Amino acid sequence: MKAFTFKGGVHPLEMKELSNGFAIVDAFPASKTVTIPITQGGAPNSPIVNVGDEVAKGQKIADGEKYMNCPVHSSVSGKVKKIQNCVVTGNNEVPCIIIESDGENRTSFLAVLDPFSVSKEEALARIKEAGVVGMGGASFPSHVKLNPPSDKVIDYCLINAAECEPYLTCDERLLQEETEKVIDGLAIILHIIGTAKGIIALEDNKAYIQPILEKEISEKNYEDRISVRLVKTKYPQGSEKFIVSACLGREIPSAKLPADAGCIISNVGTVISISDAFRLGKPVVERVLTISGGAVEKPCNLRVPVGTVVSDLLPEHVTLKENQTVKIISGGPMMGFAMASSDFPIVKGTSGVTFLTKDETFLTDEDPCIGCGSCINACPLHLSPVLMVREMDAGKYKKARSFGLMDCIECGCCAYVCPANVRLVQRFRLGKSKLRNIMAEEKIKADLLAKKQAEEKNGQKSEAK
Repeated sequence: MKAFTFKGGVHPLEMKELSNGFAIVDAFPASKTVTIPITQGGAPNSPIVNVGDEVAKGQKIADGEKYMNCPVHSSVSGKVKKIQNCVVTGNNEVPCIIIESDGENRTSFLAVLDPFSVSKEEALARIKEAGVVGMGGASFPSHVKLNPPSDKVIDYCLINAAECEPYLTCDERLLQEETEKVIDGLAIILHIIGTAKGIIALEDNKAYIQPILEKEISEKNYEDRISVRLVKTKYPQGSEKFIVSACLGREIPSAKLPADAGCIISNVGTVISISDAFRLGKPVVERVLTISGGAVEKPCNLRVPVGTVVSDLLPEHVTLKENQTVKIISGGPMMGFAMASSDFPIVKGTSGVTFLTKDETFLTDEDPCIGCGSCINACPLHLSPVLMVREMDAGKYKKARSFGLMDCIECGCCAYVCPANVRLVQRFRLGKSKLRNIMAEEKIKADLLAKKQAEEKNGQKSEAK
């Protein structure tokens, strides 16, 4: 079968063989304690429990009143010990609820609900109440994604099963071990959307899974609505823009969403969570992720409670090679975040943790950019990274925007091919932050000027009277 793809991109070492042969294993934090950020996608939440409260697994512990809020649930039964700021992925400190397990595993799940006998509004409400977000990393609330504006015609739902990030294999294992839930979750989404068709986009390095998926599709009589499409193994094939390009031959416009190209995209873990939300009444309280890298004795795929601190898995479930770890990444090496230590919690969007050795990282200093243009050829969005960096170095952030700064998806292809080892992705992240600050300051000044002009105009009218 033909494998579809997109222009640009790179071919880093996949390193999937380290962990893709190992089945998912349940693991629990050694301290019997979880640290759960109160917001894990959507609008900021507030705690709805207090220190000292007894909670059950699946009980809602944080939420908000806005449409974009997505609730967070306790992943264990036990007592709330603290509510305080803790370091999370990205090295930011955010409010977290720390719960000590009582070992009783008491649950407070939602009632089981037939997804095909309820209205669209009831189905979306269930997905929201279960706290389902995009589990590929972006953590966008699924109840919002599955309810696009009425003027958007959705004719395809794509399941992003590419998993192009090196080292990570949790989706690959889920496709094999929870095939029924993957197809069921996609069928539920198609029922909510209406007339759309479903496509499972699978990189051809995982082509052996295609017959497994197609067998389940056939057994459930979904052949007329769901198909599997192979895409070429290339990074960043799993990015939404390139999945759409490869599978549908469509382009998501700049600063627009997949819905503007007539499709909705969900991750493998997301559709499984949607199935669980209806069939089991189970909120998102667990996360399957990959622990890999050259510094890990036995790379693995684990299912852990949301809020498990990574260091709490050492060494009972994950053993590191002595004095080998030089970098810890939340996620994979291309788009993940380097962390100061392993003392950070696993959240809904954590697809893996990678422990890298010196041989697997580039710790050399930057050399001056030679303007070779390699980054331009590698950029899958056809931007000009070299020109963006030059303008940012000159303090011209608006000019950098004109070369595509805000369109950059921070995939790391440019940095991967750069012969001067310029830290391009880090520079773009900082540049975006500075540009947003500049734009915010300009808006404040414009608002103040407009207010002043309005006051002067009103004053002139009063004098005229």
